[in-house]
Amino acid sequence: MLRFCLYLCLSAFICGGFSSFVFAAPPAITHLYPAGAQRGTTTEVTAAGTLDATTKVWVSGVGVSAEVSKGKFAVTVAKDAIPSTYWLRAHNAEGANALRPFVVGVLPEVTEKEPNDDFRKPHALDGSTVTVNGRLEKNGDVDCFAVPLKKGQTLVASLQANRVLNSPIDGMLQILSADGFVLEENNDFHGLDPQLAFTAKKDGTYIARVYAFPATPDASIRYFGSDACVYRLTLTTGAFADFALPVREPDAPLRADVRGWNIPKTGKRLLVPKAASGEAFAILSDPEIANTVPLRVEPHAHFVDVDQRDRLAPKYEVPFSLTTRLPAKGTARRVSVSLKKGQALTIQVESRALGLAVNPVIEVFDKDEKRVARAEPAKLNGDSVLAFTPPADGAYSIAASDLYGGGGSARDVFLIRVLEAKPDYDLTVAADRFAIIPGQPTTIPVKVNRLNEFAKNVEISAEGLPEGVKLDVAKPAKAQAGVVTISLTAGKPWSGSFRLIGTIKGEPKYQRTARFAQTESDDTTADLWLTVTAPPKK
Repeated sequence: MLRFCLYLCLSAFICGGFSSFVFAAPPAITHLYPAGAQRGTTTEVTAAGTLDATTKVWVSGVGVSAEVSKGKFAVTVAKDAIPSTYWLRAHNAEGANALRPFVVGVLPEVTEKEPNDDFRKPHALDGSTVTVNGRLEKNGDVDCFAVPLKKGQTLVASLQANRVLNSPIDGMLQILSADGFVLEENNDFHGLDPQLAFTAKKDGTYIARVYAFPATPDASIRYFGSDACVYRLTLTTGAFADFALPVREPDAPLRADVRGWNIPKTGKRLLVPKAASGEAFAILSDPEIANTVPLRVEPHAHFVDVDQRDRLAPKYEVPFSLTTRLPAKGTARRVSVSLKKGQALTIQVESRALGLAVNPVIEVFDKDEKRVARAEPAKLNGDSVLAFTPPADGAYSIAASDLYGGGGSARDVFLIRVLEAKPDYDLTVAADRFAIIPGQPTTIPVKVNRLNEFAKNVEISAEGLPEGVKLDVAKPAKAQAGVVTISLTAGKPWSGSFRLIGTIKGEPKYQRTARFAQTESDDTTADLWLTVTAPPKK
């Protein structure tokens, strides 16, 4: 009898402890479906993973909010919200989840209807301008959508999955005739995400077909799918932007020339908004255009010669930027510049970061055509950067080409940036979420990445913490420390977003924000999270 009672007590303890642990655990959300919404709507979103009734949702940016209801998120997007990728973080009193992407668009949205594997029985769309929220939910899954087109209409089909939503797929996109013939197909347009533009030769119904392979290749040969394989498929015969070129007009705000498909006159030249704090790119949007495009905003001279019409090249002086294009396959675009011995330079070529086609190689030649420096992308679908110090005064040429011999298309556009390599720094942290118990401090190492022999003393402070959270900075062993360690202490429970700010005393131009490199994507975030949990019960 005693053994039986002990067994009951032990069982109750284990079950009670397990139940308490599950309830008390932080949310664990793996992905969202649908993964976006149109401006001016409220959308019910399934948050795959675990969350409890106390879970709340923090959203980056302005104009988007989310609440938890019956195990799902109700995401409300304001009519004037900026079309972009927002980040959602689920949290409760015990901790927070990693950030999850949520895309705000301008087109009407629908959710995929199954079954639609067979092109003869597709999900019939009401029109030719829509964003479809879909999911390849199992191995072998194929999704087909019927789109009505008129002769001469150009349909742009663009899939957001791996690059934006961290979906584990290498997508394939096809346009079929009503009787199943493949008329156009694409993969790997933006990284692993496909995009195509198709012009109908006659009136009729056409089929947009989506399937995928695993983003991380394996030994199997199959169409890939799982609950996490979510996507957003934009289909439009309206305006769709590809890239933008800066336009400088005397005594006028900066504008951008938008290149793409079906762009109306009102959308071809847009006013460039101010870049977000700490960001080098402005995001261009227009109510008549289905998507957004980034444009790097430069603090120095920026030249544009994409159409190769500038036969009399300007005199380039460091620092400068040049947006240009590879005129033919296998060619290089050369820029002549006069440099001084010992002048430390940083030379960057960006194309992939702008969603364009060049995989850039940088080469530097001296006056005798001897190559003195070279750099290529450090990773697949990456851009290039080269640190170069001229060994002598004189004339040099900087050449940019494509790693795979590309060139000649309208999309072989890139940006050359030639900058002085001035001393500077940035800050990084190894995590974006921290949890502490009242009265028990936690330490956060902040890495100071010193560039070009930057030697100034960096001071760390915090933005967004309440009065009850105290920040202390451990005195570095040396003034030019590579790591500054801070500690946070709190007196009572609290949770919220905060930022760590680096400053140099008396020099406001050196203010920098610590960023965390997200492990599931190429994105970084400055929005860190602190949870001060309740003290343990005695």
